Amino acid sequence: MSGGGFRSRAKGSKETKRTTKGTSRAPQRGADKPTQSRTVPGLDAPRLLAHEVLGRVRADEAYANLILPKALKQRKITERDAAFTTEITYGTLRAQGVLDAVIADCSSRPLDQIAPEVLEALRLGTYQLLYTRVEPHAAVDTTVRLVDAAGHEHAKGFANAIMRTISRTPAEKWIEKLTPKGEIAAAAFRHAHPTWIAESFSRVLGLGDLEEALAADSQRPSVHLVARPGEISAEELALITGGEPGRYSPYAVRLDSGDPGDAEPVRQGLAAVQDEGSQLIARAVVEAPLEGPDQGRWLDLCAGPGGKAALMGALARIDGAHVDAVEVSPHRATLVKKTVGDLPVTVHVADGREPGLEPGFDRVLVDAPCTGLGALRRRPEARWRKSESDIAQLSLLQFELLASALKLVRPGGVVVYSTCSPDLRETRSVVDRAVKELGATELAAHELVAPMDNVGNELSVQMWPHRHGTDAMFFAVLRRAD
Repeated sequence: MSGGGFRSRAKGSKETKRTTKGTSRAPQRGADKPTQSRTVPGLDAPRLLAHEVLGRVRADEAYANLILPKALKQRKITERDAAFTTEITYGTLRAQGVLDAVIADCSSRPLDQIAPEVLEALRLGTYQLLYTRVEPHAAVDTTVRLVDAAGHEHAKGFANAIMRTISRTPAEKWIEKLTPKGEIAAAAFRHAHPTWIAESFSRVLGLGDLEEALAADSQRPSVHLVARPGEISAEELALITGGEPGRYSPYAVRLDSGDPGDAEPVRQGLAAVQDEGSQLIARAVVEAPLEGPDQGRWLDLCAGPGGKAALMGALARIDGAHVDAVEVSPHRATLVKKTVGDLPVTVHVADGREPGLEPGFDRVLVDAPCTGLGALRRRPEARWRKSESDIAQLSLLQFELLASALKLVRPGGVVVYSTCSPDLRETRSVVDRAVKELGATELAAHELVAPMDNVGNELSVQMWPHRHGTDAMFFAVLRRAD
């Protein structure tokens, strides 16, 4: 096939600038930028907005789950149209690897020589053909119109040819044709994951649970709320919001639908959005057994954006304790201060590896910067932004932060090390190294999440979306060498 609209991608369009929690970072670029409403003859508002969001995700490195809900409200797109917009936007971002494989098979040009706006229109159209019940003629026609509306009129014939070629083959035949060899690679392709992520999961789960774990990353997660202890109970929060109490955390409420920001307890600061797994980790810091009395000195060493610090702070207020919260990024430190409000939490802008705090803490949380592989279901574009090459540098930072925590905790105190990643290089390898090189002692953690079960065979806890309905959170409890 041939056609216009081809050019190399601009240098800034590739997602090469990655940031992680606990490292210095600027505010999310474009996250609060209002979207510009436009009207194009023959094109509906949902597809126009979906195409625009894809462009923002690429050009601004924005997160779709932050900008799309705001844009839907701005455009007054509601009900079925809002559901359709959400489906094709998130679905296209999530399935990008599969979509690109199909498009590449039908294109005479490499994908990196197709103008980004044209490629994004093709991805949207291909997603509709492969994964929705949209009529093929509608998917083809609207894709061509999107290409035209994006200023690439000369590429209309090219887009039309590709879309018609794709539409002539059923979705299952495309998957069958393009699925790579090898059990893990094939599972990764079927569930639209990079192979390296599927390999990472398989090292923890084995092959038996792999398909289910990958599938869970493509399911819409329920919203989890945390009832702030001392302010409102989970039972009261569930009654007000119409949700269900969580399965494991005594503070959790799960909502199947609705905007949590509209809930009165959330607006009043009595509750907040927080994954139930994160709640369990913050609670484990407070509940882990100490040797000797608790003097009420608690520390969150990587506090941004502040959810765990706030829950620890609420519990500290009840227990007469105080939390020091460390965050290296001034922007994220501001978020922590806003989140903790008037709770007994002092926020420090500092590097957790050398925070300049007086040692002797009873309880320390190291919620370390990580790849975030455990929360892929919440950010549809994330799996294609991650790189396995990031892990070596992150694991070094994670170990350095854990080493710092073990210096800051008092003898007989506890350090909880956690990540939102199940990758062994970010979880067990870091903990095992601390035990071997720093003389730390690992404590049994399973009882701290009871009645949750099936959390792994180690002393640590590994949660999974497909098993527990939480993000794939990991945590281990350690005690320093005397």
